[in-house]
Amino acid sequence: MTTTFPPPSSHDPAAFGPVLTRLATGAARHPLSSLKLGARLGGRLAQAGIETAARAIGRDNSPALSPMPGDRRFADPAWDDNPWHFGQRQAYLAWSQYLRDLPGAAGLEGDDAEKATFALGLTADALAPTNFLLGNPAALKMAAETRGASALAGLTNLVDDVVDNGGRPRQVDSSTFEVGGNLACTPGTVVFRNDLVELIQYAPQTETTFEIPLLLSPPWINRFYIMDLAPERSFAEWAVGHGHTTFAISYRNPDATMRGVDLDDYLLQGLGAAVDVVCEITGADRVNVAGLCVGGTLGVMLAAYQAQVGDDRVSSLTLLNTLVDFSQPGSLGVFTDADAVAAVEERMAESGFLDERDMATTFDLLRPNDLVWNYVGRNWLMGESPPAFDILAWNADASRVPEATHSSYLRSLYRENRLAAGTMTMAGRRLALDDIGADTYILAAEADHITPWKSSYATTGLIGSPLRFVLTSAGHIAGIVNPPEPERLPEQGAKAKRKYWTNDDVPPEPEEWRAGAVQHQGSWWQDWADWIEPRAGSRGRPSDEPGSTTHPALADAPGTYVHG
Repeated sequence: MTTTFPPPSSHDPAAFGPVLTRLATGAARHPLSSLKLGARLGGRLAQAGIETAARAIGRDNSPALSPMPGDRRFADPAWDDNPWHFGQRQAYLAWSQYLRDLPGAAGLEGDDAEKATFALGLTADALAPTNFLLGNPAALKMAAETRGASALAGLTNLVDDVVDNGGRPRQVDSSTFEVGGNLACTPGTVVFRNDLVELIQYAPQTETTFEIPLLLSPPWINRFYIMDLAPERSFAEWAVGHGHTTFAISYRNPDATMRGVDLDDYLLQGLGAAVDVVCEITGADRVNVAGLCVGGTLGVMLAAYQAQVGDDRVSSLTLLNTLVDFSQPGSLGVFTDADAVAAVEERMAESGFLDERDMATTFDLLRPNDLVWNYVGRNWLMGESPPAFDILAWNADASRVPEATHSSYLRSLYRENRLAAGTMTMAGRRLALDDIGADTYILAAEADHITPWKSSYATTGLIGSPLRFVLTSAGHIAGIVNPPEPERLPEQGAKAKRKYWTNDDVPPEPEEWRAGAVQHQGSWWQDWADWIEPRAGSRGRPSDEPGSTTHPALADAPGTYVHG
């Protein structure tokens, strides 16, 4: 997501200050451990000096420290071939390892150790030699080849970002994208609007459609069109093309007047209201719900709530990169501990909402080398322009979250894990997940840094209905925007880039599931289409007109709220 760096409201977005204070106190209480760690750093730096000298006289010695596998920062051959850069890398690896070892030497344990390690890792990433011209061999080579033109272009990019982008390198060139033009452009109509949501009904594209409609439940922390991205990359388009009468929720971008809007409102006036309207328009008595991220969590909440009030209209659930058990949230946990939640609540108390820049910073800091420092090197040091990429354009189109909603979500789920524990109450009803009767398709991504796949797998032990768990390659968003690739000619190579794993069994532990899983080349979209078809009823002629007498057409898709 594109935002200021750091944004004015979040100089310490995860409240690292208190834990770093405890780190300093712990180091003072354990002086011997701290001295040993310092001595180890001194030894590693001395070794780096010896190795660098050997490289300078032509010896190809094996270094004592090596970058982590897959660390693209040190992919350039100059890091091994050039003594200057080799020495820089070895010294950097020595002291960055020192930083990461500090919490243990200071006696920190548990969440404190994890958070301090994360904070010091951010410091190490920020000070990597690749973030500076003299420490970036690729940038130096380009500057030499262009006689300084690339460095001048980089300086221009830097000044432009300082002036117009809050000092943060741009991640994307959004100029070629238009919401409603080449993004969120599957034909459809807004058929319902309240103060929280617009509901889009997509136009049918097949001669017959399934009787049970499909409702897409996107995350309210982002724009809905990640589920309707670009032509041939849109999950909504895929569903419509496979005969599903498809609807999608588009949330209003909150302002200060909505500070009191709570999770109950998103449950009843958001997803719940959408189910009501879908059933009225189609005449169906059941709806298949497909939710992404927190939109999937809300889908689980609605199914559990309806079970308590005798309503079984959620026919099936599709949960895409969704957390239900929040006990192991991965790296995101450092942004949801007690100190961080108190800090974000203090900021929201001033504005009435979570600023989109705060959310953007949180997600960027989970992968800073990919989402921040990569662009420092490319844009500021090498003078390149950011790419024009649809996912990044969507990512830059951030949205806000009401104060009450975000606070209760953080506390009820991340802090207290009430939904998984069976103690969560919404709209006056206790949510019992084992009462959910809807068949459930759970999709997780192996490289997801927001919803770790093993944490997503925990959902299989909480919902009592028949389940299918599928694991896909890629991460939180690329794992979802995962359309089937065109068939390849033999000379082009038979293997697709995408792959996914299935296992009809659902054992208690994720490692056991993975051990018995079968790998498939291609996209999970077809697996989902095969799964949902028998749960979508019979087929018949679709209606010629969108909406109904009660819910007439209001506007063409993608509507008005997406532009707010």
